[in-house]
Amino acid sequence: MHKAEARPRQHEPPGATGGASGPAPPAALESPAGMTLEPSLYTVKAIFILDSFGQRLLAKYYDGTFPSPKEQKLFEKNVFNKTHKTDSEIAFLEGLTIVYKSSIDLFLYVVGSSQENELMLMSVLSCLFESLSHLLRKNVEKRTLLENMDGVLLVVDEIVDGGVILECDPQQVVQNMNFRGGLRHPY
Repeated sequence: MHKAEARPRQHEPPGATGGASGPAPPAALESPAGMTLEPSLYTVKAIFILDSFGQRLLAKYYDGTFPSPKEQKLFEKNVFNKTHKTDSEIAFLEGLTIVYKSSIDLFLYVVGSSQENELMLMSVLSCLFESLSHLLRKNVEKRTLLENMDGVLLVVDEIVDGGVILECDPQQVVQNMNFRGGLRHPY
């Protein structure tokens, strides 16, 4: 029986013989820019929440793209300046894909690489918003977010761990938090 391969095979040119060396090694996938793309579970580079003035309320970075807090805050400021006056849901900045949503006086952001699927990032963002809406009793605003920061951090950790998406279903996130005792006011 033949085992399935994760990468497409290189095919020999017509008329070539198989030779003693056997089949050619699998080819790496290439982007239009010529960069090699490797499939990865690490799809989220960062999640952060800013207030209506662009000040950080919560930020989780999952790789070394922005290694220092100074670089992270500069990136957040640039993202906020580009997105806070627009009605769209997606932005491209510094080679990254950013999906975002605003709610009263909050801006929620999910950041992925430029090759990342926007729909996957949007499902993470939707799960984050719906889970927070449940946690904060449909009052997703700065004051209630700050009062429930421990639960907010648990929500983020239930959805993404180390850049890997664990859950995109808000009901499952809430159920997991109820199971672990993370919600103070379960419904």
